[in-house]
Amino acid sequence: MQVSTQVDSPQSKDYQEQPKKLIMEVPPPPYSFANIIARSHRMQAIFKTVKKIADYKTSILITGESGTGKELIAKAIHYNSRRRDNPMIDVNCGGIPETLLESELFGHVKGAFTDAYKVKKGLFEEADGGTLFLDEMGELPLSLQVKLLRALQEDEIRPLGDSKTVKVDVRIITATARHLGDMVNKGLFREDLFYRINVLTIEVPPLRERREDIPLLVEHFVQKYNTRLGLEIKNVHSECLQRLMNYDWPGNVRELENVVERSMVLAEQDVLTTEVLPPELLRQSGSAHVDDIFFWDEFSIKTNAKKLEKQLITKALAETKGNKTKAASLLEISLPALLYKIKEYGIEG
Repeated sequence: MQVSTQVDSPQSKDYQEQPKKLIMEVPPPPYSFANIIARSHRMQAIFKTVKKIADYKTSILITGESGTGKELIAKAIHYNSRRRDNPMIDVNCGGIPETLLESELFGHVKGAFTDAYKVKKGLFEEADGGTLFLDEMGELPLSLQVKLLRALQEDEIRPLGDSKTVKVDVRIITATARHLGDMVNKGLFREDLFYRINVLTIEVPPLRERREDIPLLVEHFVQKYNTRLGLEIKNVHSECLQRLMNYDWPGNVRELENVVERSMVLAEQDVLTTEVLPPELLRQSGSAHVDDIFFWDEFSIKTNAKKLEKQLITKALAETKGNKTKAASLLEISLPALLYKIKEYGIEG
């Protein structure tokens, strides 16, 4: 993977005639894991968790805002496990009508209901030996929650209209953008099912909380759509990348991908500039100004990541009035790691 960034002003002569380029090879893993592109500490921690739990049948709940990549995490778990050669079946619990969902999950026998003209295997049986990924778990009707709970507890399902049960060996991974704990308190989700699926939780952070991943993601999407759409975008202008870094991304990684694709299609040259960005990005809807995030003296991801770390540490120390223990907690790193970085960056306080 390469990061290519145009450094001249779009109005300058150099930009029009012979644009300068800075091309830097981005290292392989750990910046990429199971098709997930990230270098942030929080995502690296998720990668480590996935590797540890992949081979166990433990039920996993993946939480996070829409567009953060919960399905990618589920796939990473499956394809890094011993079940990788068996099916992984995805089910959107909010995308199938309630009247059909039970048949989809558990199957039915001939004559079980009108239009049931033949035996149909459910998705539990289709996923036997593999993984069943139940997305949008918060949308699962209460009427089906008790039947799902039985399937998880007994490792068996009962097809609609059948008097016999069928044993299945399925690993269950669930995901939701909703707060299931709040739904339990309101009587909208079964408490016993909540604890059954919530043996281990992976919380995927929103993109605004891991901005250091944005340059890598932008480069990844540029390469992806160059190939898919037959384009030849070579560079991302520094101001354009700054705008992407400063935006809060309410739609998270999915929104970033859409913006990159849109910008590439609209670009009239082989460089992405601010002119092709959507209006909402040009309004700078973040709380910080572009220049407060990075000082773009150069375009090395490694160098600028260190600058960001130094700024965040300085801000955390100011916020906690010099209390290093509290600052380490805010930064989500250990106290020894913070002390090392304070010394490394020559930070006073």
